[in-house]
Amino acid sequence: MRAWLDTLIDALLPLAATLLALLVGAVMLLFLKVNPVVAYKALLVGAFGSTNAIAETLVKATPLLLVGLGICISFQGNVINIGGEGQMIVGAILGTLVGLTLTDWPGWLVITLAMVAGFIGGAIWGGIPGVLKAYFGVNEILSTVMMNAIAVQLMNYLLRGPMIDPAQAAMASKIPQTARLPMDFRLPRLVPTRLHLGALIALILAFLVYIFLWRTVWGYRIRAVGKNPHASRYAGINVKRYVVLALLLSGAFAGLAGVIQVYGVNYRMITDGSSTGFTGGAGFNGIVAALFGNLHPIGTIPASILFGALLVGANKMQRVVQVPSALITALNGLVVVFVVSSEIWRRKRQRRRLSSDQSDAGGGEGEDAPVQESPADEPQPEVQG
Repeated sequence: MRAWLDTLIDALLPLAATLLALLVGAVMLLFLKVNPVVAYKALLVGAFGSTNAIAETLVKATPLLLVGLGICISFQGNVINIGGEGQMIVGAILGTLVGLTLTDWPGWLVITLAMVAGFIGGAIWGGIPGVLKAYFGVNEILSTVMMNAIAVQLMNYLLRGPMIDPAQAAMASKIPQTARLPMDFRLPRLVPTRLHLGALIALILAFLVYIFLWRTVWGYRIRAVGKNPHASRYAGINVKRYVVLALLLSGAFAGLAGVIQVYGVNYRMITDGSSTGFTGGAGFNGIVAALFGNLHPIGTIPASILFGALLVGANKMQRVVQVPSALITALNGLVVVFVVSSEIWRRKRQRRRLSSDQSDAGGGEGEDAPVQESPADEPQPEVQG
C-alpha cells in the first residue's frame, strides 16, 4: 500500500506543480485587477472549447511530443539534451531542401524523404555533443546550448541568402523565409481544422519509443548506462557508444519535429532571427513536457497536450481579459519552474525511500531492536574479486 501511494504521489507531483503555478498566476492577475476565474475560463475555452480549439491544441502539442520523446531517451541515458531548438532547425533545413529540390517527385515520396533527412540532420546535430561528451568529457549542457546558437546563425544565413524566397530576394526589406512548398508536399489535414497527419505520426512514435526503451536490448543498455555507467562497463556494455546513441536519437526526434512543423503547419521555413521565431520554443518546452510525463514516452503524450493547451489557451486569455503578453510569458515560465522543481522534489523522495528501505533491510524495527554481533575471532568470508 505504501509503495502504491508513493507511486501515485510521484505521478501527481507535476500536476500539483502546475496548479501551484496557476495559483501564483492568479495572484499576478489580481494585481492587474483581472478576475482570475474569468481569465482561466477563457484559457480553458481557448484550448478545448471547440473542435478547432482542440485541433489547435493538438497542433501545438505535436512538436512538444516529438521533442519530448527524444528527451525521454537522452535522460534515460543520464545525458541532458538542451539542444532541441538547434536540432529542430537543422532537421527543418534539410527537410525543406528536399522539398525545394525534388519538385517533380511524387508528394508522398518527397514527404517521406524529407522526414528521413530531418531525422538524420537532427541526429547529426545531437550526435556531435554526444561524441564530445563520451570521448572528450565535454559537458553536454554546454555543447548542446552552443550548438543551438550555431544552428540559429546557420538558419539566418541560409534564409537570408542561398535559401531565401526568390520573391523576397528582389525586395528592399527581405523577409528571412524560403519559398512555399508545393501543395502536393503538404501533410494531409483534417478539414476544416489545421490538425495534420504529423500528430498521428508523433502518437505512433511515442509507443515505438516505449517499446525501444523497455523491450529491446539497445533500450535496456541505454537505461543501464543511465543508471550506473560503472556497473554497465563492468557488464561489458560499451558506455561511450550508448551515450552517443542516446543523444543521437534525442536529436533525431527533434529534427523530425522541425520537418513536421514545416510540412504540416508553415509550409516553408521562416524566422525572425531567433530560434523561437521558427520553433516557437518547442525545443525547450518539450523538455518540460517530458519531465511532466516522468520521462516516460506514454506519459509524455498527455503532458504535451497539456502544454499545448496552455500555449493555445493563453492567447485566448490575453484577448479576452486584455492582459499584457508579458504576463502570458511569465505564466508559462512559472509552469516550467514549478514542474522542474517538482522533478527535483520527486528525486529527493525517491532517495529518502531508498534510504528508508535500506535501513529496514539492515535489521531493526527501532531503537530497541536486538543487534546481532559476530565474535571477533569468527572467520569472515573471503570476498572474491
